[in-house]
Amino acid sequence: MAEPALDIRDLRFAHRGGGFALHVPAYRLGAGEQALLAGGSGRGKSTLLQLVAGLRDVDAGSIEVAGIRMSALAGAARDRARGQRIGMIFQTFNLLQGFSALENVMAALMFGDSPAAAHAARAQELLGSLGIPDPAAPVDRLSVGQQQRVAVARALAARPALVLADEPTASLDPENAVAAMDLIQDACRANGAALLCTSHDPAMRARFTRIDTVDAFVGKVAA
Repeated sequence: MAEPALDIRDLRFAHRGGGFALHVPAYRLGAGEQALLAGGSGRGKSTLLQLVAGLRDVDAGSIEVAGIRMSALAGAARDRARGQRIGMIFQTFNLLQGFSALENVMAALMFGDSPAAAHAARAQELLGSLGIPDPAAPVDRLSVGQQQRVAVARALAARPALVLADEPTASLDPENAVAAMDLIQDACRANGAALLCTSHDPAMRARFTRIDTVDAFVGKVAA
């Protein structure tokens, strides 16, 4: 049996500035599985994804991604593990402006375990499969839809076990949102990556067979 893409045990985190706390007794996402983490704005969805990615420190408990305990790592070791096992797709793309589509995807491979000589070929392969005809084009000259494709390629570049998509369609109109989610879900399936996607949009529920709610994990910070 394949290791789960994500295994959370007794996670605790208190966001004192925002007044809420997270407690996740157990949460598991299988290899290649896709799940929607639903809930209203400000309920802790993004915070939970940041904890999974190691961008925030847990107060207690453990987070494992493809068998690696992210919550036990720090500094460069955590950055390296994140680069090898986790892909991230943001609402605002967070592409490197002034750099080409190819360079943006290659940047994601710096923390991976593939040899540097193979980075350009991997980036070109992904960009081609996602419909980017000119990998050398600066990202600021691409359409919004093309920028989204570059962001997806970057997230999948290092062949991660888990892709985290944080409100990936929040800034898109309904038609482009449908196309973007088709792209994200299909690309994750094609690359064997599990997907954990957050959204407060009720229309997203029809796209997933597994729907979890962050409200099951959130509470008030104790005084």
